[in-house]
Amino acid sequence: MKLNKFILLLFIANLSFGQYQTTAKLKKVNQNGFHEIILSPEIRSYSKQDLSDIRIFDSKGNEIPYFIQSDNTVSSNTFEEYIIVSKTVLPKKSTSVIIAIPPNKGNNQLSLFIANSNVEKKYSISGSDDQKEWFGISDSQYLSDLNSTTETSVVKNISYPLSTYKYLRIDFDDKKTLPINILKVGNFTTQLPRSLVQETVPEKSVTTEIPSEKETQIHVVFNVSQVINQITFEVVKPTYYNRTAILYKKIKRVTKRKTQILDEEIISFQLNSNTKNIFTIPALFEKEFYIKIENHDNQPLVISKIKYDQKLVSIVTDLNSNENYILKTGNKNLTEPEYDLSNFKNKIAAILPQTYVYDIEQRTNEKSQVKNKSFWQQPWFMWICIILGGITILFFTASLVKDLKRKN
Repeated sequence: MKLNKFILLLFIANLSFGQYQTTAKLKKVNQNGFHEIILSPEIRSYSKQDLSDIRIFDSKGNEIPYFIQSDNTVSSNTFEEYIIVSKTVLPKKSTSVIIAIPPNKGNNQLSLFIANSNVEKKYSISGSDDQKEWFGISDSQYLSDLNSTTETSVVKNISYPLSTYKYLRIDFDDKKTLPINILKVGNFTTQLPRSLVQETVPEKSVTTEIPSEKETQIHVVFNVSQVINQITFEVVKPTYYNRTAILYKKIKRVTKRKTQILDEEIISFQLNSNTKNIFTIPALFEKEFYIKIENHDNQPLVISKIKYDQKLVSIVTDLNSNENYILKTGNKNLTEPEYDLSNFKNKIAAILPQTYVYDIEQRTNEKSQVKNKSFWQQPWFMWICIILGGITILFFTASLVKDLKRKN
C-alpha cells in the first residue's frame, strides 16, 4: 500500500512538470490535403527555440505528423486552366474556340497549348457575357512558330486589350491552311517570393542619450523572449554618417559572493548612409537587450524606426476540412518528434494553401497584475509546500525501506 502511494506521488510530481503550457486552435481549412501553418511570433515565443515541443492533435486526441520548414519560396509559375466551352470547325473556312473566363478575372492574355503544326494562323478575338451577343476585342493577329523540336506541343501567349467578359471566342482563319489543334487554354500566374521575415514588435523601446559617453543607448523589451534574426534601422538624419552599433545584453556574475551586472556583447555592426542598414544576426532569443550607438563627436542619429524581424517558419501537415485541430506547445521536456512525413518533403508541393493559429491560451501567467496576493500565492507558502512535499516523500521512502528490511 505504501509503495503504491509513493509511486502515485512521483507520478503526480512528474505530471506537474510535463504538461503543455500553451494551446491554440487551427483555423478550419476548406479542403482536404496538405496545408501550411504560419507560426506567429507569439507561438514561437512560448515554444522552445528549436520548436521541438510543438504538437498537433485532432478532436480525438490523435497526434498529427508534420514537418517544419523555413521559408525558402522563390518565384514560380503556376498554370490555371480555363474551360473550353466549345470548338466549332467550319471546313476550309474557320475554327471557333469559346473559353469560359473565371469570375472576377480582368484579363488581357491567354496561354494556348497547341499541338505541333507547321502553319501560320491568322486569328481574331471577341468577348461576350451570354454567348449570344459578341463584341470585337482584337483583330488580324497572327500565330507562328507552332512547332517544337523537343515536345509534341507548344505554348503560345496571345495578348489583347484588358477585358472582363465572361466568355472569349478565338476565331482562326482556315481558308488557306488546315485547322490547328488547341489542347488547352488558360493563364500562367507568377507566384512572387513573399517576405521571408515577419516583424515582431517590442513591448517597449526606450532611447537614452548619454553625452558623457558620447553614445546613444536603446533599451528593447519584449513581453516574452522572442526570436530575432534581422534588424533594420531607418535613419532620417544626418545625410552622411558612419557609426558603430553594438547589440548586447546584461548578465549577472557572482564573484566572491558579490553579484555584478556586466554587459555581454552579442554582435556589432556598422550603420552607414551608403547602405540600407539591414543586418542579419545570429538567432537571438531574448526578452530584453540593448543597442549602443557610438556617436563620438557627432550629433546623435535621428532614427524613425527600428524593425525586429524573425525568419518566417511554418509547419506543413495533412489536414481534413471536417476536422478541428489544436496546436500545443511549451512542454520543455519534449524532444523533436520522429514522423515518417519528414522523409517525403520533396514529394509535397512548395506552394500550399495556408491556415493559421488563433485563440492562443497560456496556462501560466508569468506577469501577475494582482498587487495584493493571497497567502497561498506568496513565495513563502510555495516553499512550505515544497518542503512538506519533500518530507512526505522521505517518510514514504523510509517506510518502504523498513518494510523491505522486515521481509528480509
